[in-house]
Amino acid sequence: MPASNSEAEPDPEARKRHPNLFRAMQRRLNPPLRRTDITVTDERVVKRAVKAAALGNAMEWFDFGIYSYLAVTIGKVFFPGGSDTTQLLSSFATFAVAFLVRPLGGTFFGPLGDRIGRKKVLAATMMLMAAGTFCVGLIPSYATIGLWAPVLLILCRLVQGFSTGGEYGGASTFIAEYAPDKKRGFFGSFLEFGTLAGYIAAAGLVAVLTGWLGQPTMEDWGWRIPFLIGGPLGLIGLYLRMKLDETPAFQKLEAEKTHVHSEAEVTPEQAEQSYAHLSENAPQKDVSRIFTQQWPTLILCICLVGAYNITDYMLLSYMPTYLTDELDYDDTHSLLILLGTMAVLMSVITQVGHLNDRFGRKPLLMTGMGGFFLLSIPSFLLVKQGSVIAVVAGMGMLGLSLVCLLGTMSAALPALFPTDVRYGSLSIGYNLSASIFGGTTPLVITALISATGSDMMPAYYSMAAALVGIVAVAFMKETAQKPLTGSPPSVATKEEAVNLVKSQAQEPRF
Repeated sequence: MPASNSEAEPDPEARKRHPNLFRAMQRRLNPPLRRTDITVTDERVVKRAVKAAALGNAMEWFDFGIYSYLAVTIGKVFFPGGSDTTQLLSSFATFAVAFLVRPLGGTFFGPLGDRIGRKKVLAATMMLMAAGTFCVGLIPSYATIGLWAPVLLILCRLVQGFSTGGEYGGASTFIAEYAPDKKRGFFGSFLEFGTLAGYIAAAGLVAVLTGWLGQPTMEDWGWRIPFLIGGPLGLIGLYLRMKLDETPAFQKLEAEKTHVHSEAEVTPEQAEQSYAHLSENAPQKDVSRIFTQQWPTLILCICLVGAYNITDYMLLSYMPTYLTDELDYDDTHSLLILLGTMAVLMSVITQVGHLNDRFGRKPLLMTGMGGFFLLSIPSFLLVKQGSVIAVVAGMGMLGLSLVCLLGTMSAALPALFPTDVRYGSLSIGYNLSASIFGGTTPLVITALISATGSDMMPAYYSMAAALVGIVAVAFMKETAQKPLTGSPPSVATKEEAVNLVKSQAQEPRF
């Protein structure tokens, strides 16, 4: 038997004869936690990090939101001719195009963020997103340049999608690695607070412009204004991100990788491994390692994100189109109802963050998934009644289910992966799922309604997604109030660090 096994499982008689030796051996194999092993966070720095990450996320969903809320108008500007349904399908197909390249963006930016740092990559994704959004507002219409108009629109959407591939995984990793263990859910919820803020800004701007300019002017040139605003917003987010330091977890990881030992302690193989992250083959090695070593967790991540994205896009992106096309609601009225729903979600989302810190990620996620599974049909039956009260009640039921997911996912997903591959693994898993399920949601629902003639298809699609989510949550490990895998414990105060060390210190035995 190898020596390591004999040390791990000593003979019980030997343990009785040499208790002091046994305790010394246990301390060597499992050294006690020291104060220097714990990261004490600076709340001011954490808040700056959260603000920068959340603003970037708001920018991302502002860009995607304005396209969703202008889908009917964009269909008429870039895809004239054919029926209204054909125009809408063409517009949503272009919306989905951006999601086709998101896995490529995640595969590129994610491992890059694990090698050169979260901060630099998040700054790059912000610049690309802002540039792509701004350029959409400059594209001439189909009436001006013909087929080149939708071609240029697709190219801009591809740039947006590629940059977005590195955004969510990096932003959620950034916040998770800055936040103390016991408040990771609370601080993580601000990332989705940014999502709702971006959606609200987009919906509010589109509603104001439509009401002020009227539909003919919006189709002529008014639709460009929200896209052109995206450029300056991106510069603000870039400024905030560049002022931040790297996360404590990444700094510790880099210090360990580049630590110089004496020649007597390090073999050539160990030295090569220490600097492997700097080699020219590092990108391929990182991606290969993610798929070969992290594939069970990747599958779990894809299932969680798929269920979450379908329900999210169904409610926050597709619903205004549903109210307009299926229930003949005025564009402005449908956006105002959605604005009110999202404002309510924003008011409670940080409380959901507190709750999942206290009671755990799994109970909140299971509540959200179960809500969509049980309440989707009643909610859409209410919405179909057509009255404002019924529509608000139906959307409110779905919104309360969604906020349980929104306020929890940004803390739960980064905790699935270890520090050295967290950004890459999360970016790849998240964007594969978002590409397959999230961005296609408006297109799939519109096609299903057209094919079946049933306006209840959004409810059935949400229920199927929620069922997958319920199974995925059941297989999750609870990570609330625990250190991130591969990272040291993170606490908010020095006193908490001291108490943590004392709680894990071994009691002397005489």
